[in-house]
Amino acid sequence: MDIYEKINELYDRKREIELGGGDDKIDRQHEKGKLTARERIDLLLDEGTFVELNPFVTHRTQDFGMDKMKGPGDGVVTGYGKVNGRPVYLFSQDFTVFGGALGEMHAMKIANVMDLAAKNGAPFIGLNDSGGARIQEGVVSLDGYGDIFYRNAIYSGVIPQISVILGPCAGGAVYSPAITDFVFMTDKTSQMFITGPKVIETVTGEKISSEDLGGSKVHNAISGNAHFRAASEEEVLADVRRLLSYLPQNNEEMPPRLEADSENDDRPDLVDIVPFETIRPYDVRKVIDQVVDADSFMEVQPEFARNIVVGLARIKGETVGLVCNQPKVMAGGLDIDSSDKAARFIRFCDSFNIPIITFEDVTGFFPGIKQEHGGIIRHGAKILYAYSEATVPKMTVILRKAYGGAYVALNSKSIGADIVYAWPNAEIAVMGPQGAANIIFAREIANSDDPEATRAAKIEEYKEKFANPYVAASHGMVDDVIDPRETRIKLIQALEMMRNKKEERPKKKHGNIPL
Repeated sequence: MDIYEKINELYDRKREIELGGGDDKIDRQHEKGKLTARERIDLLLDEGTFVELNPFVTHRTQDFGMDKMKGPGDGVVTGYGKVNGRPVYLFSQDFTVFGGALGEMHAMKIANVMDLAAKNGAPFIGLNDSGGARIQEGVVSLDGYGDIFYRNAIYSGVIPQISVILGPCAGGAVYSPAITDFVFMTDKTSQMFITGPKVIETVTGEKISSEDLGGSKVHNAISGNAHFRAASEEEVLADVRRLLSYLPQNNEEMPPRLEADSENDDRPDLVDIVPFETIRPYDVRKVIDQVVDADSFMEVQPEFARNIVVGLARIKGETVGLVCNQPKVMAGGLDIDSSDKAARFIRFCDSFNIPIITFEDVTGFFPGIKQEHGGIIRHGAKILYAYSEATVPKMTVILRKAYGGAYVALNSKSIGADIVYAWPNAEIAVMGPQGAANIIFAREIANSDDPEATRAAKIEEYKEKFANPYVAASHGMVDDVIDPRETRIKLIQALEMMRNKKEERPKKKHGNIPL
């Protein structure tokens, strides 16, 4: 046999590996509305950039008939390539081989490519489509999960980690995505759950479908375990590419900057978007759209905890993270879920050098027995902790209301804001004028001949004295009271001024966030 026959043999072996579980299983994958592992890689990466690693790895199991079963690539494709011209590392589980189940060598391949991503300072992406641990391999498959979880945790905040759920993701398999920075799901074809519907029915008697238990809508709107969803795999993978365009390669780099546009930065429409009356709702996304570069806002978790809006955008080409109260949902008050959502996003931005802008219009932390018993104190403290801990440039614009502990929590000067602006209609106070007047002037109102008239007069008196931005500005808690129409200009100036910001925290192993 000469060298050319050996080369032909190599290509024959590679073609066999590329077929995965074979044509029949590939057809079944397509019938379910799912792409194959390699088709997904081709959609995600720039054309022709994928380099595969460890294609010849196979399982080593001899028990339960596994010695007679082939498993090309051991059910996972790993390697590296480019997205928008920048390197990324990834794995893509192959459901046509052992149902994508994770075994010893499958896990080894993933761990190896994760290590390469960390060593080279590049994002890591997991395309998940797996039935969970490979039962035939027993405890070594569980140990393999441990190797992956460990790396997810250790590399957290070092390189961006993204999980894309493109099929079933059950049992231990869900914990790796839960540790990563962002989780994407597809409608109808992806699910996540610790225990499946059959186990739940056996143990608790509850009957539920896989989709209702752990589908994309559930995790994006109810549990908060996922951040994005789309109708098809093509759309989901396009969204992953878009997300990466905002992010640095690693924690030692700055986010990519696009060429700044030359548009007029005045925004006259801002005056009409936010109603002067504090009880009238509005959509804060309209404020965001006026301030950021056109079509640049990518909202994170848009269906979960809708009383706060978070996401990535660009201002004059520079990536920023936005944390914004949403007055049209729960009057923009902070509850347990919105506190968790905001705190995690703030910490992500701080990990990867993304400046944080807060648009504040908050009545306070949401009251109620359910919130108190659910731990609103602990959850709300996460926001305080996250803002205080963050060392990236931090700016706040108080659009209207800023009451009580929520005012302090949402990036006030006292917990480390670099710049705080307020619109002239802003009310910064311990509580709203109505509640404050009822407490401060309770006796006068009660003893008055006309309690309602007295209450109205005292509310106005309180507004004049406290419910305005000038008292806070006189104490240095607000850096400037600005014309709403100049909000974008002021933020552009602040971002430019703080581009080289450096701030250190006391040396420590790590803090203890109130989880």
